[in-house]
Amino acid sequence: MEQLISDVSHFHHTPYYCEENVYLLCKKLCTDGIANAEGSDIFVVFISNEKKQIPLWNQKASHRADGVILWDYHVICIQINQGGGPPQVWDLDSSLPFPSPLPSYISETIRPSFKLFSDFNRLFRVVHAPIFLRCFASDRRHMKDSDGNWMQEPPQHEPIVAEGNDLN
Repeated sequence: MEQLISDVSHFHHTPYYCEENVYLLCKKLCTDGIANAEGSDIFVVFISNEKKQIPLWNQKASHRADGVILWDYHVICIQINQGGGPPQVWDLDSSLPFPSPLPSYISETIRPSFKLFSDFNRLFRVVHAPIFLRCFASDRRHMKDSDGNWMQEPPQHEPIVAEGNDLN
């Protein structure tokens, strides 16, 4: 199981679709026995702000040596370690170890000691994974430009539909 946990390639990833990636990640963590079957030990964290400009470091999509990128928002998964160790951060877009201990992820990705202009202050919304898995639905409209063209290619799978909202 250790091999699976440390190999990000075992998890579905479509660049720029972090919320769908995290949904599928949470599902896989639960079904593979890495997390509790119902997901009670994992949390989904949305990071954004009113300006939709949040800097995060050590991101694969960055073109800079320090890995910093300005996202409109980002979504990660945090797993509480039942064994007493630090919580683990699952970030498919990070160049840090996968998963990363929460304290090092915060210091190397969030960088709270780095002085930011107020426009870049980040807000965090934490959702318990069982609620997220039951209620999340994809909305890909924000990934299209004003002419209806994709700014980034969408995942090949159909958009995710919340439980009880099946359109079929």
